[in-house]
Parts: sequence; structure tokens; C-alpha cells
Amino acid sequence: MEWRDEGIILGTRKHGETSAILEVMTRAHGRHLGLVRGGRSRKQQPVLQPGNRVDLLWRARLDEHLGTFQAEAIEMNAARLMDSAVAVYGLQTMAAHLRLLPERDAHGGLYEALSVMIVHLDDADAAGELVARFELLILDELGFGLDLSQCAATGTRQDLAYVSPKSGRAVSREAGAPWRDKMLALPAFLQRGSGLRADPAAVEDAFRLTGFFFTRHVYEPRAIEQPDARAGFLAALRKHHATRKAIAGDNAA
Repeated sequence: MEWRDEGIILGTRKHGETSAILEVMTRAHGRHLGLVRGGRSRKQQPVLQPGNRVDLLWRARLDEHLGTFQAEAIEMNAARLMDSAVAVYGLQTMAAHLRLLPERDAHGGLYEALSVMIVHLDDADAAGELVARFELLILDELGFGLDLSQCAATGTRQDLAYVSPKSGRAVSREAGAPWRDKMLALPAFLQRGSGLRADPAAVEDAFRLTGFFFTRHVYEPRAIEQPDARAGFLAALRKHHATRKAIAGDNAA
């Protein structure tokens, strides 16, 4: 068995004295693991870092075997990403979400989204929006996608302000007003085609929204906890926003 594909490295772990088991998200073969012989060598270690995009050759005697990888660098992103706590935790969060999907199932759209995010993940002002959107994509791939296109009660596409915790559908501000205390906030930047950027409060609302449905549909049924990396990512974002606010205050003074 043999195939060639490109992938983004999600993680590695030691195997024996000199080898490593590589975990990658590939364009055509989904999330995939394989053994890299000599993967702990000085030559290979810089290549086999999370966030790097690599060209992969996978071989195995049978399709169900772990198999071996040969990996060559296409884009060396790891050093840039490791300089940012937001980027490190963001990548770890997305990797944890991808592990919710069956191994070796192709998800081309998720691969393309991950490729775009790797480019911008060290921009802390954009990372919150990007990872929130990625969480919506994961929920959709898991079969629990939210319908944020129109109001569940009236069908309008205007002034959508809430999401029903029961149905996962958007609700307009007017229709949802009587139950606003029981609704989840829908940040405007998550609405398709809005073209809006998110402020820190909107980012918090977005992760409260996706976190609610991850807990209900994924974490609780599988008896698992939210990944620690997600909490670390949100903490890193808050620290970044607090630092920016303090600097802005000092400049204004």
C-alpha cells in the first residue's frame, strides 16, 4: 500500500530510541498517523514540528497498518508560530478538535481551512475569529452544525442576534426578545457574508456559543472533557487583549 499527499503536522511522539510517530492532517486522507524512522534525528526534528506543511509518502504492507511516513518540508511554519502563545494554543485546540473525527476520513474542507489559519494564527487579533469559525466547521462535520442563516421563528435574515440553545438555529433580535435571557448571543461576525471584524466581547460570545454545543453534543455524550488547549487559547487571547488595552490607555494618557 502506498500514497503521496500533502499534510499539516498536528503532533509527534517518541517511538523507540530514534523514531517518531507523526500525526498529520492530510488533504485527501484525513487525519493520519505513521512512523518516521529516524524522526528524532537533528535533520528530521526541525521538519517534524506542529504547524509545518509537508509532502508525505506513506507505505504499509496492509491498509490497516500504521505504516511509515517519509516527510519533506514544504512550509516551515513552526518557528514563527512558537513565538506566539495564541498560535501555539490555537494549533493545539484545532488538533484536539480534529481528533474528534474518525482517523483516515477525508475532510478536504477542513484541511483547506487549517491551511489558511496556519498563515494567520500568529496574528492574535485575527486568531480568535479564525478558531471560532473552525469550531463551527468541526460541529458541522460531526453532524451538529448550527443554522445561522435565517431566523428560526420568522425566516428573516436581518438583525440576527441570538441562537436557540434547543435547536441551534439563529433568532432575530425582535423574535428572541421575550426569551433573550435564555438565548445564546450570536456575534455579528459569524454571520455569513457580514464582513465584520470581532471585538474581544464578540470573540467571547462566539466561544461561549460553540462551547455550549460542543459540551452538549460531543463532550458529555463521549464522557470527555474540553481540551485544556482551548482554555489556554482563550486565556492567551484575553491576555493579549488586556495588554493592548493597557498600552492604548498609556498612549492616551
